[in-house]
Amino acid sequence: MNTILYTVITAVAIAFILGVLLGLFKKIFHVNVDPKIQNVRDALSGANCGGCGLAGCDAFASAVVNGEAESNGCVAGGSETAAKIASILGKAGVEVKPKVAIIACQGDKTCAKDKGIYNGVKTCAAAEMVMHGTKKCSFGCIGFGDCIKECLFGALSMGKNGLPVIDYEKCIGCGKCVKVCPKQLISIWNKDTKGAIALCSSKSENKAQVRKDCTKGCFKCGLCAKKCPEGAIDISSGIPIIDREKCTSCGVCVESCIDKVLVLGEKLLTRSVSFGN
Repeated sequence: MNTILYTVITAVAIAFILGVLLGLFKKIFHVNVDPKIQNVRDALSGANCGGCGLAGCDAFASAVVNGEAESNGCVAGGSETAAKIASILGKAGVEVKPKVAIIACQGDKTCAKDKGIYNGVKTCAAAEMVMHGTKKCSFGCIGFGDCIKECLFGALSMGKNGLPVIDYEKCIGCGKCVKVCPKQLISIWNKDTKGAIALCSSKSENKAQVRKDCTKGCFKCGLCAKKCPEGAIDISSGIPIIDREKCTSCGVCVESCIDKVLVLGEKLLTRSVSFGN
């Protein structure tokens, strides 16, 4: 009985001493923080997604108050959060344009040939390191879903055809998927983007091989550039690059594209779930 009593008394004494020490340490090492930083932090979504370009919400809140970041930088919070931050800082609100991710590859199981059987670690990063991807098209999506695992908003899932599918109602364009794609197939666009978008990243100059490796790959025929009435398309880099200033969303290039590489942004980005299932 005495042993139990002594043990309880000792535990209580240790807890008391630790509490006193913690209190002293808090006072000694206390750092004054601008209350605006905490107010901004409270206004944020708390996603810590890094879409602002910083390490997380704490870093962003500090940067905004110190004038090192814009009040509309929280992509997860959108316009509502930007308005709250502007109010805290006593500044006029800044417009927030919704952003989304686009995957520039249509090389699914039905059209893109595999190099062979891959028995390594089932991640895109590992497959890229070991054999530069699993498909004959060296630019194609590997399809192990590193981007899906990285998405904090449930906006990415794997389609039945072996390509990631983006739900544009959930995607906020934070860019985490962009950073983990070893093929650099994913990019961030304004959700209201209009005009043609190329859904292929193959810059191979071997036209015949492109067609053999993937029947949906850009064949470099140049018809899109030749038929564009505004001269808005440049294919010198190997894939169609559209001049947004010139493009009028007429759709002529989309209709003339033999491989269906081109799609109008206003059609692609208004779908709740992108092509792929």
